Amino acid sequence: MQRILVLGAGFAGLWSAVAAARRLDQFEANSGKFEVLVVNRTPWHAIRVRNYESDVGVTLVPLADVLEPIDVKQMTANVESIDIRERKVTCSTGRAARALSYDRLIFALGSRLVQPAIPGLAEHGFNVDTFEAASRLNDHIASLPLGPVSPGQYNVLVVGGGLTGIEVATEMFGKLRAAIAKGPDAGRTPRVILADHKSWIGSDMGDSARPVIAEALTTLGVELRPGVFIGSVDPEGVTLAAGERIEAATVVWCAGMQAHPLTAEFAVERDPLGRLPVDACLKIRGMAAEFAAGDSAWLPLDGTHASVMSCQHARPMGRFAGYNAAADLLGQPMLPLKIDWYVTCLDLGPWGAVYTQGWDRQVVLRGAAAKQIKENINRKRIYPPLTRSRKEILNAAAPVVQAPPDHSH
Repeated sequence: MQRILVLGAGFAGLWSAVAAARRLDQFEANSGKFEVLVVNRTPWHAIRVRNYESDVGVTLVPLADVLEPIDVKQMTANVESIDIRERKVTCSTGRAARALSYDRLIFALGSRLVQPAIPGLAEHGFNVDTFEAASRLNDHIASLPLGPVSPGQYNVLVVGGGLTGIEVATEMFGKLRAAIAKGPDAGRTPRVILADHKSWIGSDMGDSARPVIAEALTTLGVELRPGVFIGSVDPEGVTLAAGERIEAATVVWCAGMQAHPLTAEFAVERDPLGRLPVDACLKIRGMAAEFAAGDSAWLPLDGTHASVMSCQHARPMGRFAGYNAAADLLGQPMLPLKIDWYVTCLDLGPWGAVYTQGWDRQVVLRGAAAKQIKENINRKRIYPPLTRSRKEILNAAAPVVQAPPDHSH
């Protein structure tokens, strides 16, 4: 039996597996001669981009609901190492290690939050990088009324003024007020502080969107602290590198991402984010049987821009990686991926959202109208079919690039 082994079941990995199954199904190659196997550290597909929300429990999709109807096998395990020469991957379930052979490999283990060696950050900081981390943060906020009374008891410091940090900060007042309302401190006023080492909050969003973000943050009452560096973290707050003290019982780190460390197993030159270089068919450059997609892959889109770490690019990269891995195994032509548009939809909490088009991020919608698009993206557009219908699931993995969200209404 020939095996397509997919590592990871995030946006890129899940769609890689479904697309590979679809291509094999088209050639009636599911007669026991081929297998698609997904290895993921959890038994679910997590809608990671929703981890800033108040209820992250609704963001989990059981992998069985998507993979079982299309006869894709799954294994819940951690990927430990990759042997390219032998075409084997070693996985661990916590009790034992197991070596899995492959004929085609799709590396889609995604990215991880970078946490620098700041004293106290690992012990006292929070983040929203995973479902587990986001749940821990929400549980911590809900339990604040039970904690010790302190000046920073209901203060939250969010570190990182990029998209994730902004979305975390704009949702934080609602979480804090809900916690205060259930405790004995009804008169307490929450504070949310958003800090970044750069001179502008939302600096990556460009000149068109930055004033909109500033308006939303100011309206919501988020305090902005650009141009600061964190020196240390403790249970009651942080000390800045310059010596200033910020009292905050909750410090949320949202600064910086890096590709999964196992990209180092491939003898190729990675980009500064640790991503693997892939060609237009998502095959890792210089490799014979190995593909990569999503946050772990670096795909040039034009002469200037490359793929970004987002589900916007991970999903089509997965669809084409899966299609091409199966086509390559079958000796059929592969399809190059071309993505010729780029948008950003940034959630700004109760204020609304901002929707931009193009790499220069020109604002086309703001406020409530943009929020409708963001809600559609977060709750519908990026989900796989949940009907357990084999036909619907396979059809959804066609090797095409979705049109951008409609903003005409």
